Amino acid sequence: MFKMKGHVGKATLAVIAILLFAAGAAFAAPMQLTLATGGTAGTYYPLGGAIGQILSTKTGLVNITAQSTGASNENMNLIGMHDVDMAIVQNDIAHYAYNGIEFFNTKNENFSAMARIYPELIQTVTNADSPINSVADFKGKKISVGAPGSGNEANVRQITSVFALDYQSFEPHFLSYAETADHFKDRLIDAFMFTTGAPNSAIQDIATMHPLKFISIAGADRDILMQKYPFFAAEVIPANTYKGQPEAVETVAVQAILIVHNSLPEDVVYAMTKALFENRAEIGQAHHKGNSIDPQRALDGITVPIHPGAQKYYKEIGLIK
Repeated sequence: MFKMKGHVGKATLAVIAILLFAAGAAFAAPMQLTLATGGTAGTYYPLGGAIGQILSTKTGLVNITAQSTGASNENMNLIGMHDVDMAIVQNDIAHYAYNGIEFFNTKNENFSAMARIYPELIQTVTNADSPINSVADFKGKKISVGAPGSGNEANVRQITSVFALDYQSFEPHFLSYAETADHFKDRLIDAFMFTTGAPNSAIQDIATMHPLKFISIAGADRDILMQKYPFFAAEVIPANTYKGQPEAVETVAVQAILIVHNSLPEDVVYAMTKALFENRAEIGQAHHKGNSIDPQRALDGITVPIHPGAQKYYKEIGLIK
């Protein structure tokens, strides 16, 4: 029988070991990750599904499953308990969770931001013939502020405070978007403020039946608001987003952002961040909100820590130093 010399055998075994290690690494199973989104009828769930599929395909490092949830508040609790690995949330809700304020009694520091995805605009609406021309004109009026304890309601409190208003200054109605539409049509409320993507289906529904006026948030008032609450960013509702809205409307927005659990490895989050922006056209084809993914706006309104893997990508593209 042929017998290799000792030193040759050891060298050969070393090469074989290296090849086997490389082959094992090449064929290692991708990480199984869960992405918390929102309700199946909303934006987060289908958009999260599109993002998850493309990041999984393009990186080869992960296999992401989108999970339907109750959206931002629930998602923060899920990622805090590490029941999910990633989530889509509003940046202001992430801010509250990280700092243990508003809806959260304790600080949640188990997550970090990966990227901003799209704006959720503050849309302030009244009837075309209403005397309301500014948020300041809410005084003494009946205003829908959103469901009780919702992110929408928190935004209304924050914005009206800049105009020296509180719930003693006007009559707040705690209504869902659908309830708001019904009450507005019946003239039971004078105006409403929504935190949502544009176009919003409830506003579209109202606009088909009633001429509307969109109230801007701009200038010094907007600057003060963003200084006081840095999770807001300047935005515009594009002209003709709704019937009877021929001009663009200046406003502010919170942002839908991707967050990740801090336990995710830097190289994995780097690869996902890179794939998110390099394949944003494909995401946009799968869901129109993907068209708002923009590397130059990736950190808009983000007030929580950024994951080191995402930071690495942003340094590469010159977004941060």
